[in-house]
Amino acid sequence: MDTRPLLIGLSARIYTPGSAGVELPGVWTKTLHYLEQSAAHWVLSGGAVAVMIPAVSEGSIVVRSDIDLGHYAQALDGLVLQGGNDLAPTQYGEDPLHPDWAGDPVRDAYEMALVRAFVAAGKPVFGICRGLQLLNVCFGGSLWQDIPTQRPEAVEHRVAGRYERHFHAVEFVPGTHLAGLYPGQPRATTNSIHHQGIKALAPGFVVEARCPDDGMVEAIRRVEPGPFVAGVQWHPEFHGPEHPHTLDDGPILRDFLAACLRARAAR
Repeated sequence: MDTRPLLIGLSARIYTPGSAGVELPGVWTKTLHYLEQSAAHWVLSGGAVAVMIPAVSEGSIVVRSDIDLGHYAQALDGLVLQGGNDLAPTQYGEDPLHPDWAGDPVRDAYEMALVRAFVAAGKPVFGICRGLQLLNVCFGGSLWQDIPTQRPEAVEHRVAGRYERHFHAVEFVPGTHLAGLYPGQPRATTNSIHHQGIKALAPGFVVEARCPDDGMVEAIRRVEPGPFVAGVQWHPEFHGPEHPHTLDDGPILRDFLAACLRARAAR
C-alpha cells in the first residue's frame, strides 16, 4: 500500500510584463508564476503536498528541457485550478464586449493544456471560481462576459472592496454528487467573487448547485466516463473561523482527495 502523501498540482497565476493593474518594481521585466497562499494551504489542510505547476511553452524560442505538462500529469495525483482573472471570450467564440473583459489568453491556453493532460492521464481535476469557468469552456461551454450587463436581474455576485466578505445563498441540485456530500442541507451560504458565469453548460456536465435568487450556475461536474472533473464558483479555501456561517469546505476537499487516492491505487 502506497502511504506517501498525495501530490496535488495547482495551476499558476501568471504575471506578464505590462499586465494591467499590476506593478511589481524590480521584477517587472520578467514573467512570474505565483500561487495564492490560501489555495495552497487548503490542499495542505487535507494532508496532501501542494505543488505549483509552471507553464511550459511549447513554442518557446529557448528550449530548456524536454519536460512538458504531460510529465506533470503523470507525476502528480490531481490538479486544482485556482481562481484569478477572466477567461478570454475568444475561447468560446465571442468578441469582448468591453476592453476590460478581454481576459488572459496566455493563462487560458496553459490551463486548458493542463486539464487535457490530467484528464488523459486519468487524474482528478477540481476548479475554483475561474477554474470552474475554465472547465466549462475547455469542454465546449460558454460564459456570460459580465453578469451585471448581460443578466441585470441577477443578484450581486461581486462587490468591489469586499472580496471574500461578500456572500449569497447556493442551492444544491437534489440527487447530485455534491448534494450527497451535504445530506439534509439543501442550501448554504458561500462567498461570491465573480462577475462572469456559466451561460451554456458544456456537454457531458451536470449542474450541481445554483444561486436560488437568479439561477446562476454555482457548481458543475462531468458525468461522462473518465476521471473526476468538477468545480465550484465560490472559493472553498476561504472558509474559516472568521466566516463560520459559510459552507464547510471539508466534504468537498475530502471528496476530491479521495478521488485522487482512487486514481493512484488504479495505476
